[in-house]
Amino acid sequence: MPDTQAPLFAGRSFRVDYDGLSAHNSYSEDGGTIRYAIVAGPYAGASGEARCQWRQVGEGVYAISWQEADGATVVHIDDFIGGHSQTFFTAADLSFHRMQGPLSELAE
Repeated sequence: MPDTQAPLFAGRSFRVDYDGLSAHNSYSEDGGTIRYAIVAGPYAGASGEARCQWRQVGEGVYAISWQEADGATVVHIDDFIGGHSQTFFTAADLSFHRMQGPLSELAE
């Protein structure tokens, strides 16, 4: 992580809605762990927790990456101020996906 200051998304939960896939992502207080749950689409029901790494790339914009237990790799470029997410992920079956869509905070 770039410094000791927690990222904007730390301790918060968000929903991402891509074309054909929606997920809930919840981040630890330090931003170093993500809990994810796919709530719609072909991977619905998949969930887990993973260590993540992040880099701030603009005001409120972060590149966040992690590897899931099944080997899937995920990279998000999330604009937490503008409410937009882009993702690039390789699923466990080695299929590669590029998606984008709205990002909204979940009430907890």
